[in-house]
Amino acid sequence: MFESAPVAAGEQSGNPDTQPLPSGGWSERILTLADACVVPSKISAMIQPAGVLYSDGSYCPEAALWRKYRPITTEPEPPQAVKHSLQGRWLWGGVLWAHFGHFLVESSSRLWALPQVEEDIKGIIFIPKRPSVGKEVRGYHREYLSLFGTDLPIKVLTKPTRVQELVVPGQGFGLGKITLGTRRFRDSVHSRFAKDVAPDGPEKLYISRSKLGLGKGGLLGEEQLESLLEAEGYEVYHPQEHSLSHQIARYKAAKKVVAADGSALHLFAMVGRADQQVAMILRRNSGANNLLAMNVASFCKCNPVVIGGLRTEWVPEKKQRSSRLSFGELDHQIIGANLARLGFISRHAKWSALSEEERNQILEDKGLGGQAGFVEASKSRADRSL
Repeated sequence: MFESAPVAAGEQSGNPDTQPLPSGGWSERILTLADACVVPSKISAMIQPAGVLYSDGSYCPEAALWRKYRPITTEPEPPQAVKHSLQGRWLWGGVLWAHFGHFLVESSSRLWALPQVEEDIKGIIFIPKRPSVGKEVRGYHREYLSLFGTDLPIKVLTKPTRVQELVVPGQGFGLGKITLGTRRFRDSVHSRFAKDVAPDGPEKLYISRSKLGLGKGGLLGEEQLESLLEAEGYEVYHPQEHSLSHQIARYKAAKKVVAADGSALHLFAMVGRADQQVAMILRRNSGANNLLAMNVASFCKCNPVVIGGLRTEWVPEKKQRSSRLSFGELDHQIIGANLARLGFISRHAKWSALSEEERNQILEDKGLGGQAGFVEASKSRADRSL
């Protein structure tokens, strides 16, 4: 079982030079800046000089995007000349991610202020995470905001721009301690997000990643896991094939949810309930899965089960290290034993791990044999021999 990390009593920071905290402080404050200057990033990198400046050119740290213990947008140089301007009052949305999971967690983090300001603002301002993406707004960006109860325009700024009046809410959600969400952020989500979407779907749901491919954090043996779960009455669901509303309807209807850890669980957390049973199957050895479990536990008030069902990790034969090209192999025996013990499947179910022949055939079928061959990571091999 997962227990979310507690925030220490009295741990609350009013200092915007420290990470945002779920207990409050600057993460729940709203600033209003007159004649603000929004400065997009010129570079594509994890940490980018970008953000918001006061009218005198000084930096507004409350507008920064934090991830864990550090800001990943940092103070930019004041532009020598600002040729663009926006009249009226606007809401600062922050960094607009094209990546679905990061959009859900980091681009939504200031929307908690909408109930207080939406009647007198002209729209929501973002800057692109990747400058090459430009002003592109994707369909799911707009659908998400619609589900949040607003049809306000999205304005993506790619050049330094003066804004007559800019409302800057604190970062109420994100990655790190703030993954728990501030009370105001959670209240806003629970009171208005997807309220008109009715439950629709089966009581047992498996949220799959198998159609994303092994190159996008996939799992060797996931198709076999799907067959085993289908035999137990689960619908295998591929969320990327459906609208956000369709996904949410499925998530609301399910009583038992099994999922490969990934972005879909961030969306589930926004509509999940305490009476739902959730099991998350790890696909990598990463702290990101702990943040996912924290997110679900805090928002849904449930206790998600985290199953470490990886037999090993597979890496490219020519570059034998963990990377975006590597992928995990599921141990169906361990996963089945845990799901049976916890009541997700029949207690009499007996699942078996892949045989060497089955594993080799899967690799061959996916075009990962021969010159594109993968081998078992040496660390994983050593860990299994202990």
